[in-house]
Amino acid sequence: MLVLTRKLNEAIQIGDDIEITVLSVQGDQIKLGIKAPKEVEVHRKEVYLSIQESNNEAASILPNILDILKNTSKNLK
Repeated sequence: MLVLTRKLNEAIQIGDDIEITVLSVQGDQIKLGIKAPKEVEVHRKEVYLSIQESNNEAASILPNILDILKNTSKNLK
């Protein structure tokens, strides 16, 4: 992990298109401003993990549905 130290209103540039700026620091909270292209998804980590879990659950259901459809089509013959 790269660790960088920034002060208020200083920024970090990631590639050509993503800029992260420290907007405020209050106690143990830091407010960040993120400029990124619209096609780049930006999420809080906990939201990102929740989305991944939901996607994995949906993907695990799909094989079961395919099996049910296969068995149903065999029974119709």
